[in-house]
Amino acid sequence: MTSKFLPVLVLLGLCCSALAAPLPAKPNILFILTDDQGYGDFSFTGNPILKTPNVDKLATQSVRFTDYHVSPTCSPTRSALMTGRHEFHNGVTHTINERERLRLDATTVAQVLKSAGYTTGIFGKWHLGDEDDHQPNRRGFDEVFIHGAGGIGQAYPDTTCGDVPNNSYFNPAIKHNGVFEKTTGYCTDVFFAQATHWIEQTKDKGQPFFCYLPTNAPHAPLDVPPEYEKLYTGKVPANAAKFLGMCANIDDNVGRLMAKLHDWDIEKNTVVIFMTDNGGTAGTRVYNANMRGQKGTSYNGGTHVPLLVRWPNVFPDNVRVGALAAHIDFFPTVAEIAGATIPPEVAVKLDGRSLVPLLKDPAAPWPDRLLFTHVGRWARGKAEESKYAKCAVRNTQYNMVCSTGGQKKWELYDLKADPSETHDLAVERPEVVKQLDAAYDQWWASILPDLVNENAPGPKEMPFKEQYLKQFGSAAENPGKAP
Repeated sequence: MTSKFLPVLVLLGLCCSALAAPLPAKPNILFILTDDQGYGDFSFTGNPILKTPNVDKLATQSVRFTDYHVSPTCSPTRSALMTGRHEFHNGVTHTINERERLRLDATTVAQVLKSAGYTTGIFGKWHLGDEDDHQPNRRGFDEVFIHGAGGIGQAYPDTTCGDVPNNSYFNPAIKHNGVFEKTTGYCTDVFFAQATHWIEQTKDKGQPFFCYLPTNAPHAPLDVPPEYEKLYTGKVPANAAKFLGMCANIDDNVGRLMAKLHDWDIEKNTVVIFMTDNGGTAGTRVYNANMRGQKGTSYNGGTHVPLLVRWPNVFPDNVRVGALAAHIDFFPTVAEIAGATIPPEVAVKLDGRSLVPLLKDPAAPWPDRLLFTHVGRWARGKAEESKYAKCAVRNTQYNMVCSTGGQKKWELYDLKADPSETHDLAVERPEVVKQLDAAYDQWWASILPDLVNENAPGPKEMPFKEQYLKQFGSAAENPGKAP
């Protein structure tokens, strides 16, 4: 062997050793998930107006996934994150009408982490069922501090999905371990403050923590403290100014929490994961990163979101991963990071794969894959005939989209050559369409038996409303009021 090959072999040996080396045992895990904030709603992704210095800093300290996808709407994404399975396998095909409920026999990442010795907490938006048997305390969470429904103050008659009556983003009433509390302050500040308090109480008890911090902001209604709205007033349309202000408020809260991890000297033993739950909304009128579509579509703009993963001195910092990844990968990734054992009967049903090889080495082998997207939200009783209603099949190179209300009419886009999805290649490349169409047929057939929430009857009263009025009485005053 000649000496000129030695540096290459040494480098290969180091890479292989890094991939094979076990991860440090049981780090804390902090997962921040924002609501309705799109890929373009950060300055680190190119937004020319919005300033997000704290998340930008986190991005420079993280492994950043640049081709990461979720569901087109929120409950579906949350169910896939919690279980590692496509949302339709979880019975979640909507955000209301009982179709937002995570099936009761699903195993959540919180349950798996608890089995590995973690203490678990959720602070913010659950949106996987408001009935008692669907609540986070029954799904693996020790500490629960949440609002009801999909948004603070939202309510949908004749369904289980509804928050506390007249609730507001300011001084919201929050369900804390089964008891409603009237809080003081703006909702995002309240959730971050409660999570920070819980981490401070938990960090020295000799048990690693999983802190799930899913904000309801910047989801509508676009209510925001005036000082944040003023940051963008006159620079963008009025609603966009409110939305960008909500994003700026989230960014400030991220900065404060990251500073606390440093002050407590636990940041090196805490994995921080940051992402958003679907494509852009009110911010797309300002900047959409040259993507087509937004929330509620199967184009890139409906599913492409940022994913940041920081673990100092374990995962590299300020690197980008271009491999095709998705929300279904979160469960197996976090389980591997935690050293938790996924029960065999759960593992065999997973749709996702662990991202740990890519987190260790962004150039690690990553076989191509297919991701299936469907907006769902069909009318009650219309599942089988909605097969082609706003759906897509994606691999590393192509996104094949059907944007109709139900008629089969595929569009095909080469994402490498045309990331903005402007040139439909369906006629030019029929062999690709045929291949992806066949895969979609198989997938659709596989999910139909799992649509367990279709046509489910709603209760006479919304659980959160019923419980709140029982606690405070029918003459309870408005729990929150915006300034």
